[in-house]
Amino acid sequence: MDVRTTPPQEHPVSPAPPRNPDTRALATVMHTAFFLLLGASVARFLLRHPGEPRTPWIIALSIVLALLYVLGPALGAAPTVRRLLWLGLVVATWVVLVVLAPSFAWCAVPLFYTGLRTLPPRAAIVLVALLTVFVVAAQLKLSQAFDPNLLLAPPAVAALATAVFVHTERQAEAQRALIDDLIRTRRELAATERREGTLAERQRLSMEIHDTLAQHLSSQQMLLQAADRTWDSDPGTARAHVRTATDIAARGLAEARRLVHDLAPPELAGGAGLADALRALDAGPDIEVRFHLEGTPTPLPDRAESALLRIAQGALANVREHSGARTAALTLSFLGDQVVLDVADDGHGFPRPPEPVPGGGPVPGGGVGGGSVGGGPVPGGGVRGGAVGGGPVTGNRGHGLPAIRARVSQLGGDLTVESTPGEGTVLSASIPLEPTG
Repeated sequence: MDVRTTPPQEHPVSPAPPRNPDTRALATVMHTAFFLLLGASVARFLLRHPGEPRTPWIIALSIVLALLYVLGPALGAAPTVRRLLWLGLVVATWVVLVVLAPSFAWCAVPLFYTGLRTLPPRAAIVLVALLTVFVVAAQLKLSQAFDPNLLLAPPAVAALATAVFVHTERQAEAQRALIDDLIRTRRELAATERREGTLAERQRLSMEIHDTLAQHLSSQQMLLQAADRTWDSDPGTARAHVRTATDIAARGLAEARRLVHDLAPPELAGGAGLADALRALDAGPDIEVRFHLEGTPTPLPDRAESALLRIAQGALANVREHSGARTAALTLSFLGDQVVLDVADDGHGFPRPPEPVPGGGPVPGGGVGGGSVGGGPVPGGGVRGGAVGGGPVTGNRGHGLPAIRARVSQLGGDLTVESTPGEGTVLSASIPLEPTG
């Protein structure tokens, strides 16, 4: 805040440190100049007027003026009542000295700076004008003949000093405003990044839960329902379903613990690679899953491995639930600058597949609502629900294909889905690889 525009307060404020090194340097220069000019004026008077009756008064007033000036910084820069009273005493003492000894007039230059720092702009300009009048009168009194320089030089110096000071203060104020804006913008940006990070983490956890815990629970439900239907007629098959559901529950428990501790997928723990984790996936007892590896495997970032594994898990879970497929094929291809995961099934398929969208964006003309890859057509285009292979949608679903698209998009990849009625569906997720050279 500009101290010159602050109205006088009833109580003083605590002295504040100078705003910046430039301000401190200028204040030091002005204080030093004042005492040098004051000392020079005293010395000049004593040399030119030795033994005069007014000498004690000159010395006493000079000491009083020096002491008053020293007290100034302790009162702060704000125009409080005490600060204004102090400035009035300093100016009054200086005026008396100028009347008694005109050589003290040049001490007014540092007082210009003091008045400009203390008073509002208009009041400061009035004070500078009055001080300049005293300087001109004192110089003309000392001069034995009229000199135009003595009449014009002091106003010119005062105007120059005032203009420089005002310009400097305006620049400093603009700089402070810019710094405040930058600080505020940085805080807002940090808050925005925190909010975006929170939302991204929520989305990540939502996809993780859908692709792991929700799918495990869905599989368990299907197996237990099948066991319940065959418990009396085929106890052996029912027990097999229960054992499979128990195994799935164990994997779900491991996933839950991983989510709590935010560890890597358990399928990738212990040094297991992505190919081994994909080879171990299954889609239930009624669907045969085949895995193919093409190209020379290269090390992948943990984030990419985890995302590709989750994409495969989510797609296979929806193949099991919605496609009616008997077989599904996972193909992991290393193509040098990218890795591609294809998930294909021989299920129902659907008549209007979603168009390939770079980066996993929405489908033109419609959109993806609920479910996962596949599903039935929606008026106006797009795809709704379903799975890889198509089929009806039941229940409250909504993370399948949107989750897959989001994972691919986060890695800067492309997602395409192709399907033909009666011939199944193929989902292809390609992830670019950073060059290693």
